[in-house]
Amino acid sequence: MTPKMIWANLAVSNLERTTKFYTTLGFKANGTPNKELTSFLFGEGNFVIHFFLKDVLKANLKSEISDSQQANEVIFTLSAETKDQVDSWSKEVEEAGGKVVSRPEAFGEGYYGFVFADPDGHKFNVFYM
Repeated sequence: MTPKMIWANLAVSNLERTTKFYTTLGFKANGTPNKELTSFLFGEGNFVIHFFLKDVLKANLKSEISDSQQANEVIFTLSAETKDQVDSWSKEVEEAGGKVVSRPEAFGEGYYGFVFADPDGHKFNVFYM
């Protein structure tokens, strides 16, 4: 296999809330939101994450969608440049309406980070190494 691109599709319950959350955190919109999805670019490589309304994604996949409030379908990792940036991002996430699952802390050898969930429960691991 040699795919041209890879991106993520996640289910959400409220497009307006999702758009506001990721916009507040400073992520760049990938196009204009519509009645089915909102989309953002992540990182220097502009990794695309589409956030579809759960019913739309479920119908298109013809499959059940996991409850992200109860289980992890995937955990994305965002790299920070400094420990101070990790701490700052933790505060920004809470101010934007996200939930810090684990506070910033040292772990492993040379790692420092935290885990947060967006308003729909999608998990992101933030770390500096």
